[in-house]
Amino acid sequence: MKRRLIIGISGASGAIYGIRALEALKDNPDVETHLVMSPSAGRTIAEETDWSVKDVKALATQVYNYADIGDTIASGSFKTAGMLVAPCSIKSLSSIANCFGDNLLTRAADVCLKERRRLVLMVRETPFHAGHIDIMSRATNSGAIIMPPVPAFYSRPASIDEMVNHTVGRALDLFDIDTGLVKRWMGESKSA
Repeated sequence: MKRRLIIGISGASGAIYGIRALEALKDNPDVETHLVMSPSAGRTIAEETDWSVKDVKALATQVYNYADIGDTIASGSFKTAGMLVAPCSIKSLSSIANCFGDNLLTRAADVCLKERRRLVLMVRETPFHAGHIDIMSRATNSGAIIMPPVPAFYSRPASIDEMVNHTVGRALDLFDIDTGLVKRWMGESKSA
């Protein structure tokens, strides 16, 4: 059976992270992607990328209506490998941390937590104030992994695209899915 991974795209800046995750998994024969996007995600996609919402949806195996909190991914009986929210807005983070599942994105995230499935939140905000840090702590205490999309420079990225690829690859690593996007650190032994 294919592994099912829910991809949530909220309205925060950084829609390319969710899009790139879908692209990386599109032709993976072992993974199904289940996409849910907030209404604000459509605006962010239009403003930040050359993608249309229709083309983003076409990357997913299954697409869900954000307002339909009764769809399959809202139930723990629908088995998944977990959920990646990329990007995760502070609004979505707050809803998840406070168990406020009033839409399918936050309800699916809450289901992942209650079923002890992996939930990775690519929180896209900076700088953080104490309230942000508090809700990140609450989400972490419930089992979520907070992974702000902070670029790594040890791979010496030559473009924004390479930074996005590396970050998305590292997020998918958390689900034990290797997409080949990550330039792995090999280290160098330094003689004393």
